[in-house]
Amino acid sequence: MKGSAGFFLCSLLLMAPHCTEVATEDAQPDPKTPCANWMGGAPGYPGHNGLPGRDGKDGKDGVKGEKGDQGLEGPKGDQGEIGVPGQEGPRGFPGYPGQKGEKGEGAFVYRSAFSVGLKERAPHPNVPIRFNKIFYNEQSHYDASTGKFLCSIPGTYYFAYHLTVYLSDVKVSLYKKDKAVIFTYDQFQTNNVDQASGSVLLHLSSGDEVWLQVYGEGDNNGVYADNINDSTFMGFLLYPDLDVH
Repeated sequence: MKGSAGFFLCSLLLMAPHCTEVATEDAQPDPKTPCANWMGGAPGYPGHNGLPGRDGKDGKDGVKGEKGDQGLEGPKGDQGEIGVPGQEGPRGFPGYPGQKGEKGEGAFVYRSAFSVGLKERAPHPNVPIRFNKIFYNEQSHYDASTGKFLCSIPGTYYFAYHLTVYLSDVKVSLYKKDKAVIFTYDQFQTNNVDQASGSVLLHLSSGDEVWLQVYGEGDNNGVYADNINDSTFMGFLLYPDLDVH
């Protein structure tokens, strides 16, 4: 008897919570019905919009699109400043030899020169001194019979003379076209042999004559020459007038 009563009591205790839970669930009103154990209220107003959400992560790049049409050519821009020269490039290969050119005219060398000496012991004054000892006169521009040099090639010439002075004073001058250009005077010293000399550059035209001449009286005619003393006269063309030839 005690055993059956105890078992029944335990069964009641176990069933009591379950029954309470069922009753509780049955007591909840259904929100979908207009009335559920009390009077339902009026619907509420819609709520305010919420704050914008945060930006999402960047998406992946899409597939590359097709190439578009070429646009119109723009206007030409201003010329830029000259840049810094670049480094020198490598040396190229030698080119092929060119064609042989036509034969040119031969270069003509203009020559005019003489060098002469005195044989006579005392030349006459106031007339050209005739130097008849010929050292060089290949072009024959000096005339030994007159003592004059005749210009055949217009240009610039150099003339010089070196005279031995003995027994009396010497006064000589170099003439061009009957006009004295330079003068030389040397005073003789007794029992002595002296030298008188001079030189000059002259521009000559074709036909001009140049010579040496003693001027003054006979007392100034000490120009001398023998087998050991020479008196010389020379001249030569430095360069011709190319515009004439």
